[in-house]
Amino acid sequence: MRATAAAVSGALALSALAIPAALAAEAPAKDAGAAVRAAHDADVRKAVSTQREAAPFGMRATTPDDGYGDTTVSDVVVNGGKDVVLGTTKTKTVTVSYKVTDDSGVAWADSVLWHGSSVDDIDTGVLANEDEATCTVTSATTATCKQTFTIDPQVDLFNAAAGTWKVAVIAQGNDADWVDRDVAKTFAMKRYSKLTVNASPEPVKKGRTITISGYLSRANWDTSKYAGYTKQAVKLQSRPMSGGSYATLKSYTSGSGSSAGKVKTTRTAGKDTCWRYSFAGTSTTPSVTSKGDCVDVR
Repeated sequence: MRATAAAVSGALALSALAIPAALAAEAPAKDAGAAVRAAHDADVRKAVSTQREAAPFGMRATTPDDGYGDTTVSDVVVNGGKDVVLGTTKTKTVTVSYKVTDDSGVAWADSVLWHGSSVDDIDTGVLANEDEATCTVTSATTATCKQTFTIDPQVDLFNAAAGTWKVAVIAQGNDADWVDRDVAKTFAMKRYSKLTVNASPEPVKKGRTITISGYLSRANWDTSKYAGYTKQAVKLQSRPMSGGSYATLKSYTSGSGSSAGKVKTTRTAGKDTCWRYSFAGTSTTPSVTSKGDCVDVR
């Protein structure tokens, strides 16, 4: 039964490369990206369906967290427990690990990363690089299983897909008991953020006005470019140039429209000071703090 499932899974992995490439070649250049994504999404939905078909003896899961017997999945960890953050072009490979337990020992396991309201309504996802997980036996009844996933922001992601993702896992024991969990774990997929600061003029005479400008931007997965992140709280912080910790002075809101992501304020030059901006992050975008810009007051 597993040999057949593995063969199907392997075919799906190949189709994830071959089908999008073929469609992209046939489509006009402006439609190639949409064609690749559509084919990719179909592959992910099909992969989840294949997981269900892999259940032994025709006992296929029809509801979340279905199964037969005493097989369990636990301790799922994605990317070492850290948020998965991607920019606009570079791929990122993350590891997913989990524990599988069955009183007869563990036969095999497999997983898929997905985004959507349910496995019947997946809008995007990522297939594992391996046909099935590598499971290391830790006792007669337990194994630690691992798989890697390479995420391509230009194929797998779009802006609306930022936020909460899920891990679907299916596993089988040596006695053909099995478990199928649509949401074995959730994790955050976020759009990489940047924040700059520029304090000027440098140097400046004591008593003169210093302008402190900043720019908060984040990856736009729809355009593969960075764009200003609007209407976000950005804190101005400072410390003496001689050293010490930064302290928050005031919070400002990043601009919108033609000033998208921009923040600007002024201060009176009193002594040598380093300035920076800090952004706390959101459910779709990680926190970021600019480098300090130190101004020599004369």
